Amino acid sequence: MGKSRVHWFCCPFLKLSSKFRRYSLFRRSLLVTIACIVYLFFVISQVGLSQRHRPRRADEDEKRRTRGLHHLEMNGAADLQTGPVSSALPTRSNVVYIRLKSKRLKPAHIRGTIRPKLRKKVRRKTTSPPVKLGTAEQYAEQINFAFEKSRKHATYEDYKSLKTVDNDGADAQVSSIRIYSQMAPPWFSSQDLKTMRFLADAKVLRMKEIPLRDSPSLLIFEGEATAPLTNQNHSSVCGGQCGIIHGPVDNTEVFAFHLDRVLGLNRTLPAVSRKFSFLHDGQSCPVVSLDASLYPEALAAGPLNVKLTWREYQNSLTQRCWYKNIKPKPDSGCSTIHHYEWSKVALFDFLLQIHNRLDQSCCGFRPRREDVCTEVGQRASCKDLDNIKLANINYRSHDLRHLVFTNNKGFFDRNEDNLDFRLLEGIKELPDQAISVLRSRKLREKLLQSLFLDQLYWESQGGRPGIDKLIDVIEKRAEVLLTYINAHGVKVIKMND
Repeated sequence: MGKSRVHWFCCPFLKLSSKFRRYSLFRRSLLVTIACIVYLFFVISQVGLSQRHRPRRADEDEKRRTRGLHHLEMNGAADLQTGPVSSALPTRSNVVYIRLKSKRLKPAHIRGTIRPKLRKKVRRKTTSPPVKLGTAEQYAEQINFAFEKSRKHATYEDYKSLKTVDNDGADAQVSSIRIYSQMAPPWFSSQDLKTMRFLADAKVLRMKEIPLRDSPSLLIFEGEATAPLTNQNHSSVCGGQCGIIHGPVDNTEVFAFHLDRVLGLNRTLPAVSRKFSFLHDGQSCPVVSLDASLYPEALAAGPLNVKLTWREYQNSLTQRCWYKNIKPKPDSGCSTIHHYEWSKVALFDFLLQIHNRLDQSCCGFRPRREDVCTEVGQRASCKDLDNIKLANINYRSHDLRHLVFTNNKGFFDRNEDNLDFRLLEGIKELPDQAISVLRSRKLREKLLQSLFLDQLYWESQGGRPGIDKLIDVIEKRAEVLLTYINAHGVKVIKMND
């Protein structure tokens, strides 16, 4: 019985195969082709049907899940009492996708962290009269009048509450000298930091205007420091610790101080930015530490300075005065200043293009019409270069060998094709510590870390973009200086004296 069924199923297939063998090769090929086409059409139709049904199934699944969630929300209270209802839960677990925000680009590391928000500042109206331009006596009277007014309405227990004198509404707990890390930059000494905090935060006791003989008058303030400054004694000058207030246009004093410390020269006096609401319309202005050792006689007499002509200065460079602490001969024409000091001042003045020391008559570059040397007609003395006098070559009464860089008015708007190379004339050696900073390509990083400490100066220059522009100028001049060193064979040596 089983064999008959197999034979019955196989007979049609055997008959078709025998007929297929009898056909010609062409007819057999045609039949195979037609069979393949039919099979291919059948496969494609099946795939299309499956694709049509898939979205419908997905919609149905979504409806089921939605109905389950809706049922769960409507019966949530009952579920909490009677226990979870398994039939109300969705059949598939919900997956929540969270789109992560892209990482912020971190700013360049400036030694510090983000400063916490301060409480809202409250400005108090003051009745101090506006400061008008006039004679020195009128200016001093106006300042004293403002102080007398402030004494009637405020006490001196907390100087931050004295809006007419000190920083504009700053909180007593916050200093404009910001150090957020555990250690300040290593190029600042502990005494530098104390002096900077005194200049920025000290309670102002009184102010004076001191006329000088051959220079503009000095506006100084006497402050009360929380801790005494060990290396300063101003009892013979102003009775306490003092600072010199410059105009807002002299803000390069602050930049010069930080550049001096970064380069390791340590020849400038500490300087910070500070606001006095009754001076200069409340703008930030540089305040420089007053060193009494520069004024042994009196402030009006001016600081101790070396009087040299350009010829005498070039002769002292040739003589290498006080090199290796060898006392020069009496007829050598040497001054009391050590030979290395001229190299340091030339390097410093070239980077900032300060010409009021070595080139007071502006003979080494093309001055603008508004420059002082053009207004007073000093350019005429350039015809006799050897007899032009150097100015602002100051030193301390107890240290005759080293210079103190004061009145550091630099220029950032002078192009590379108009730099004053006269400042480098006669210089054969430069300090290796300063040149190593310029060659290491870390000048920008160090200046950013340093200038960030002075918040008022940082903000007055437009924040990071403005500071970057100033550093761009110094970096370009540093490249020019390094090229000059290679071209003229200037030696780079250690200068520890």
